Amino acid sequence: MAVPKRKTSPSKRGMRRSHDTLKVQAFQECSNCGELKRPHNLCPACGHYNGREIVAVGA
Repeated sequence: MAVPKRKTSPSKRGMRRSHDTLKVQAFQECSNCGELKRPHNLCPACGHYNGREIVAVGA
């Protein structure tokens, strides 16, 4: 069975784990209503996408 010859240093351990963090989610303002929405997604508040109404949201 393979066993490490030396203890992994905190620096090396941190470098290995550098990609394990959670990314901050991106938001942008809807061009129609001004609410925050995810990029390339339908606006949940008004139902618009790319300047057109895709889904009619009942008020």
